[in-house]
Amino acid sequence: MCGIAGFCDHRAAYKKNPGKWVSILQEMNRAQKRRGPDEDGIYLSDHCGMAHVRLSIIDLERGQQPMTREMWRNDAKEVRAEQPGTQIVRPEQTNMQAGAEQKGTQIDIEQSSKSPFSGQNSMVLCNGNSCTVVFNGEIYNMPELRKELLSQGVRFESDSDTEVILQGYLRYGEAFVTRLNGIFAIALWDSYRETLFLFRDRAGVKPLFYRKWDDTLIYASEIKGIFAYPGIEPVVDCDSLCEIFALGPAKTYGKGVFKDIYEVLPGHYLAFQNGILTEHCYWELESHPHEDSFAETVEKTAWLVEDSVKMQMLSDIPISTFLSGGVDSSLVTAICARELRKQGKILNTFSFDFEGNQKYFRANAFQPSQDRPWVEKMVEFSQTRHRFLECDHMELFQYLYHAVDARDLPCMADVESSMLYFCSQVVKYNKVTLTGECADEIFGGYPWFHKKEAFETQAFPWSADMKVRQTLLAEEWIHLLPMEEYARAAYERTIRETPALPGEDAEEKRRREIAYLNLKWFMATLLDRMDRASMYSGLEARVPLADHRIIEYVWNVPWSMKCRDGVVKGLLRHAGAGKLPDEVLWRKKSPYPKTYHPAYEKMLGEQLKEVLADAQAPVRQFLDRKKVQHFLDSPLDYGKPWYGQLMAGPQMLAFMLQVNYWMKKYRPRMMV
Repeated sequence: MCGIAGFCDHRAAYKKNPGKWVSILQEMNRAQKRRGPDEDGIYLSDHCGMAHVRLSIIDLERGQQPMTREMWRNDAKEVRAEQPGTQIVRPEQTNMQAGAEQKGTQIDIEQSSKSPFSGQNSMVLCNGNSCTVVFNGEIYNMPELRKELLSQGVRFESDSDTEVILQGYLRYGEAFVTRLNGIFAIALWDSYRETLFLFRDRAGVKPLFYRKWDDTLIYASEIKGIFAYPGIEPVVDCDSLCEIFALGPAKTYGKGVFKDIYEVLPGHYLAFQNGILTEHCYWELESHPHEDSFAETVEKTAWLVEDSVKMQMLSDIPISTFLSGGVDSSLVTAICARELRKQGKILNTFSFDFEGNQKYFRANAFQPSQDRPWVEKMVEFSQTRHRFLECDHMELFQYLYHAVDARDLPCMADVESSMLYFCSQVVKYNKVTLTGECADEIFGGYPWFHKKEAFETQAFPWSADMKVRQTLLAEEWIHLLPMEEYARAAYERTIRETPALPGEDAEEKRRREIAYLNLKWFMATLLDRMDRASMYSGLEARVPLADHRIIEYVWNVPWSMKCRDGVVKGLLRHAGAGKLPDEVLWRKKSPYPKTYHPAYEKMLGEQLKEVLADAQAPVRQFLDRKKVQHFLDSPLDYGKPWYGQLMAGPQMLAFMLQVNYWMKKYRPRMMV
């Protein structure tokens, strides 16, 4: 995993003043350095600059980025250096001062000193016909693709998946992205076509933001990387505030909340040529009749899950898993542990809880039991090396603000800050981990897949009541911001986009809509949380259950099979038969844990009071002090979350504290 950033302007001549533009690329790298603490590099040509920070996972010695491979063309016919039998005349190597502007000259300078933000710093300035790539993610079918390219005469200079992407593009063009199985955000500059491509994986696991500014396209893995470009300032408008207060911590797919900041859509790529930006969809879900029997469906699902987990174990360094004791993480852990045992290795596993939860835990419909007893069963069953990690309420509170630093936006309050803290602890032992994320969205595990209200209410099922979200807001902002209209428009857009299946009855049609809403919104929010929380500490978190093959197949499986005999995620449980102890396999769903410590709630309340007493506090303008006081004087409600299953009263207070910190940190110009 890594961080990428850069800029492109077809009218520019960056190499006439390389010092200026190299400095900007270094600033973009600094902004995202936590994503890639091991190495960093930059690339600069006349029209394109690229920056990369690296977390070394595959080919530790030769996988440096940006990675460039030269192309040579004769009579408009492309000839590649990698093809056997081709005679290559190498360009004359000269120093930067004497030869940087000569046609066909490539200069590769390895600086011997460390960069000011650690890691090795490499710089490439290139004038020849070449392709250069910066890449964040992992390509899990890299071995198969590499073997295929080798059979066609391609010669590799490394064992990295980065070069597989580059060589695949050199042979097949941008269509090669359809062959990739993995999680990725890719920027690729083709100097011959003078085109910059930005690719994003199908499920949107890896982020990729961009801003078109006059004739310049600026992009980065995180929004902070774009703000490192001179002249780009944070701006918040009415839509931005609706994103925060009406939809947050979710956000509209394709938007970056800040005005004029956008995100490459999952399953899409952008092409930037001659100052024109075009968008292309290379993958989308399709609805069609499911013709497999239940036995065949279970068999195929079991194979897909098994194959995905084994593919995502690809790494040159040791891997680990998150283990909650639920069916999702337990299934991933069991497969990993079994495969490592074949190699004589022991899997590291980690579980999370909060200090004092054994005393203060409150069972409810969403969280019926604590996880630890189930974790212990799985540790014994899979023979893993396990660590129980705990977070106390002070760390949880402090990490609320670090979570905003990581996400660049207000986020999932302590649901996110706790994950951020736990990832900071896991990385002390392992730099790669596999998780059970996304099974609930894909296999129908959430309550709203089953509740009558979700079928009758035309709204996001995890956040249906706008009045609850407005509990603390001042009336003037409730009247000024079209929150209900904004949320309704976002919801209806997704409903219109839902791939229909002709002949499907009304109930199944609605269930398909709910599933699509989950994939496009709820799963995206959790994937953002996992990416930023893990990468903030230089931890690579993988999500094998979000393999696009699983999403495609299960999408068309009828509900009677997904929820066999009324059992939540029945299909996944049947697919896991024989891999887990039965009591774990059929355990009732329990979500990610949260703290119930009263000291944490008290701390949130006191902090929000202090914020409201500060005349300079940015969030103060949005809140009604009497409403806040009444809310603090009332019992905080755990039974009616305002977002998802876990974000109830305490999380609303924490979210408002995050909004305040976010506005203080970014100081956005308000255009409302």
